[in-house]
Amino acid sequence: MTDGQERAWTDLAARYVLDAPRDDAATSVRPGAAIDPREVWGRDAPLIVEIGSGQGHAIIHAAVSRPEADFLAIEVFTAGLARTMLGAERAAVENLRLVEANAPEVLEHLLPPASVDELWVFFPDPWHKNKHTKRRLVTPEFATTAAGAVRDGGTLRLATDWEQYARQMREVLDAAPEFERAFAGEWADRFDGRVLTAFERKGARAGRAIRDLSYIRQRRE
Repeated sequence: MTDGQERAWTDLAARYVLDAPRDDAATSVRPGAAIDPREVWGRDAPLIVEIGSGQGHAIIHAAVSRPEADFLAIEVFTAGLARTMLGAERAAVENLRLVEANAPEVLEHLLPPASVDELWVFFPDPWHKNKHTKRRLVTPEFATTAAGAVRDGGTLRLATDWEQYARQMREVLDAAPEFERAFAGEWADRFDGRVLTAFERKGARAGRAIRDLSYIRQRRE
């Protein structure tokens, strides 16, 4: 990391980064480690969670734009989390927290069941080589885990610039009984709460169309 990113961890981590009790791996989350969002953010507010927040451009913009909501960025890229903290400090963001951990374990162990109002998965690693596609995040197992974390009536939003992955996401979530499409036609409209990032521009310049999906968490029986 750069000197500035090292400073972020030294000076800002206590302010922004959640302590996730670890299991065996460095980015794992120990079962039974659930937080109380009202204690973490100091209020009762809608909770929006982004998986794979990268350098934080999208979630910082959202946190500034929606001060009435609380935000959690999940990322395993240490330098990206550092840049997110620096950006949050510059923007004087108070409603954002970060966690360095594997996303499915955060959803399953760190967040209480049915505590998330919106779950965002924007431009996850497409693992586009055939031998690597098994590493993709969005699978039937992920859909089940996400359904446990999202409240009834909550929203799961996804976007990718890889058509084959977009179709896999849609196939997985269309088959998940806990979710129902929140769009008509082949794809959802672009989510206007997602700021246009350099990453998204890069995909568009390469000729890859951006495809959005959105699903509603069905009522638990």
